[in-house]
Amino acid sequence: MVIEEWKKSGIATKFPTYRNSPLITTHSWQKGKRQDDRAEGLWRIYDGIYDFTEFIDKHPGGPFWIRETKGTDITEAFEAHHLTTTPEKLIAKYKVKDAAEPRIYTLTLEEGGFYKTLKKRVREKLQTVDKRPKRKSDMIHLGILVSLFLFAIASAKYNSIVALVLAGVALCWTVIVSHNYFHRSDNWQMYAFNLGLMNFAAWRVSHALSHHIYPNSYFDLELSMFEPLLCWVPNPHIKSKLMRYVSWVTEPVAYALAFFIQIGTRIFYSLRHTNILYWHDLLPLSIPIAIYLGTGGSLGVWICVRQWLAMTSIASFSFCLIGLNAAHHDPEIYHEGDANREDRDWGLFQVDTIIDRGDLKWSQFLVLTHFGDHVLHHLFPTLDHGLLPALYPVLYETLDEFKGHLRECNHIEHMIGQHKQLLRIEPNPRAPGAGK
Repeated sequence: MVIEEWKKSGIATKFPTYRNSPLITTHSWQKGKRQDDRAEGLWRIYDGIYDFTEFIDKHPGGPFWIRETKGTDITEAFEAHHLTTTPEKLIAKYKVKDAAEPRIYTLTLEEGGFYKTLKKRVREKLQTVDKRPKRKSDMIHLGILVSLFLFAIASAKYNSIVALVLAGVALCWTVIVSHNYFHRSDNWQMYAFNLGLMNFAAWRVSHALSHHIYPNSYFDLELSMFEPLLCWVPNPHIKSKLMRYVSWVTEPVAYALAFFIQIGTRIFYSLRHTNILYWHDLLPLSIPIAIYLGTGGSLGVWICVRQWLAMTSIASFSFCLIGLNAAHHDPEIYHEGDANREDRDWGLFQVDTIIDRGDLKWSQFLVLTHFGDHVLHHLFPTLDHGLLPALYPVLYETLDEFKGHLRECNHIEHMIGQHKQLLRIEPNPRAPGAGK
């Protein structure tokens, strides 16, 4: 079958099936990936087919990661989520056969390539790294979580706009910092992510398995879920130049409603198609309940709900203002359709899709609450952000060796670049690493 020119992907041999869905969700993404990935109904790693059915409940990272990836190619996810060599040895007994067809993904993970070389050096470096910053991350998370409820109660009790805004910001930061935890094995901190009306289980798919693995490509669910409101793919077939200017106007509204759209879409899909809701989708209700109890029940239920909805809208706006201007969208960053680097290493592809926030590195608090140290986080998502600063020497060394470049800018520059990217419809003909 001939693929239309604008549908050709820079990282795969086919256009993802899920993008043809009338309503794009994590479930439609997973369903499409099972159709596309040539995993033969099981789990694919490189050119091997594995049956992990008996391993699902034994997986140290929790059953979710294995259960939800059945029928798909998990090659990149397997490499990125396992730093040691033990998992590679462990899975050998679960291999059932060689794959019948080649992989559809064209990025590489070769021994001696950028990512495998960096991964080995990071593994060695971690043996001597101070682990105390990881404890500091836990304390920052707990402190913000507690402040969220205190500000929420104060906003209602004293009818304080200042406390309401602080509660919204605290909710935003709680969600962002909790994202540091859902990449790992199951833990209590990841449940705090749900306080923002989103769900860590859904984001383990849309963020950890989609965006982290295939950033800025057609396979990146975090790109397609914002379309047509916001479109960063430089392609007029997806959104015209005129509508891209309109998105500058609708952008603030999209920011304020993003959290509500997330839960609304999942409720609608569950009612019309397959249930994708969980018991922990009820956790956000703990906020209005806390407001009601914290004010001694003296306020009406509606006032408590009103305060909750207002602070959630503030949190949603803040989350998008930070997250969508954090790393990935600028005309200088690779997006689907742009010219590819000659070296197709998966790790270099990650570097090419990111410009880091250089203005955050001095503060662990700011890194945690503003998606800082983004390149290293994409390359090694299971590591706590507190450990990442110690890895920069080996990152710089390996980038120099493989002609990569870590780009940085501040938040204002990111915001300007992100809006320029919203308007861009022509692909960049200059490949990353090709020079000026």
